Amino acid sequence: MGSFSSDVKAVTKAGDQTVVLGVGPARVRQIQIVGAGSGTGSVVVKDGASGTTVLTMTIPTAAVSVHSVNIPADGIRCENDPELVLGDGITQVTVFYA
Repeated sequence: MGSFSSDVKAVTKAGDQTVVLGVGPARVRQIQIVGAGSGTGSVVVKDGASGTTVLTMTIPTAAVSVHSVNIPADGIRCENDPELVLGDGITQVTVFYA
C-alpha cells in the first residue's frame, strides 16, 4: 500500500456566479470546467470571500467544452474557504481539493 498525504474530496457548483465552496481552508488540486459555448469563460479562485486572487484562468467558449486544469505539486493553498468567481460562459465547475 502507498501512503497518502491527504484525502481528496470534490465539490460541484453551477457557473455564472460568485460562490464560496463551503469546505474551509483547502488546497485546490484540480478544477474541471464546463464551458457554455458562449459568454465569458473566466474562473477566478480567491483565498476566502473577496480575498486575495490566487488563480485566474480564461477558457475558450466558442463551443460547449470540458476543461481539466491540474494544479502542480500540492495544489494552491487557501488559508480561508476558497471563493470562485465564475464568468457567464461557465456552466459548471467541479473543484477537487484536499
